[in-house]
Amino acid sequence: MITYFYWSVVIAVALAALFFLGNKGHQWKAAIIAALVVIFVGWAAYFFHFQQLFVKRWGGVMTLSVPEGQRHLGATWKDDNLWIENYDPKTNTCHFREYSKGNLLQGKVTIKNCNPLMPSH
Repeated sequence: MITYFYWSVVIAVALAALFFLGNKGHQWKAAIIAALVVIFVGWAAYFFHFQQLFVKRWGGVMTLSVPEGQRHLGATWKDDNLWIENYDPKTNTCHFREYSKGNLLQGKVTIKNCNPLMPSH
């Protein structure tokens, strides 16, 4: 819900820039530039900072896909970064992947001969 509220505020601020600068101030070029800057800054702030904070702390919305051929085993938060564990039965490896803010610094850990789906004897 917080994600939708965030984007509503960003769009409202961009529309306010269009209304006040363009309609009231008759400066349409400045109004369009200001609205585009607000949208860009809002997108960048969301993608590089707020997305995982919203999901973790306030029930935001985020979608990830399990790579084809792999099976999802688990997910956990480490600070504000999400770690996903998947198993690849073809190579018998487990993959831990970090989804950090903006996907800039992503860690990856591979465990060979993992085989978590087979019972131990």
